[in-house]
Amino acid sequence: MYSYLNNLLLLDGFKKAFVLNFINENRYMFIIKGLFITIEVTFFAIILGIIIGFIIALAKLSNFKIGNIKLLNILASAYVDVIRGTPAVVQLLIIYYIIFGSVSISKVAVAVIAFGINSGAYVAEIIRAGILAVDRGQMEAGRSLGLSYGATMRYIIIPQAIKNILPALVNEFIVLLKETAIVGYIALEDLTKAGDIIRSRTFDAYMPLLTVAFIYLLLTTALSKLLGQLERRLRQGDSR
Repeated sequence: MYSYLNNLLLLDGFKKAFVLNFINENRYMFIIKGLFITIEVTFFAIILGIIIGFIIALAKLSNFKIGNIKLLNILASAYVDVIRGTPAVVQLLIIYYIIFGSVSISKVAVAVIAFGINSGAYVAEIIRAGILAVDRGQMEAGRSLGLSYGATMRYIIIPQAIKNILPALVNEFIVLLKETAIVGYIALEDLTKAGDIIRSRTFDAYMPLLTVAFIYLLLTTALSKLLGQLERRLRQGDSR
């Protein structure tokens, strides 16, 4: 291992490893295609997770009752408990092999649904905590101005909650991006799978896998920088 890394650090050794892993047989295309699949799955799973998260969070905060039972609260809590209590890879396999086992559907769509459902449970708890963190007087003030419960939530409570939960929400998206690395279990050639395919053909694990790790680092860093810019803009808006 030491001799390999030492050789890799030399310019000639680096060139040979680079050509072997990425240039020969256009193997770099595995990385490019895998990167697009990773971004596609993550992007649409985030959107689905936010939608599900908002619905579940509002359901957990609902006072709707049938008799003495808060039905929506119970169903939402059960969903969150089941999703958070089982591994994401198991959920992915169940959705692919059991739920959609007899249906012709793209693997990308299956991955988006699986990760969207998984992320929705965590987003729901983040949103619920953010809403509960808003002072109760805000709701009372909105209702005293003649706004309905829904309008007060939409225009007063949720905007304030989003500012509070933004860091946790972006952190969840970063976790989701990294979790998509398990889609290889359903033979979807994402970024991680691309690196593994190159490794299996060149018998060189270092160059492709370290490259994959570096690309993930770039993606997560970009998300973190985006969060920082967004937080600064929100603070500037508050100061006006």
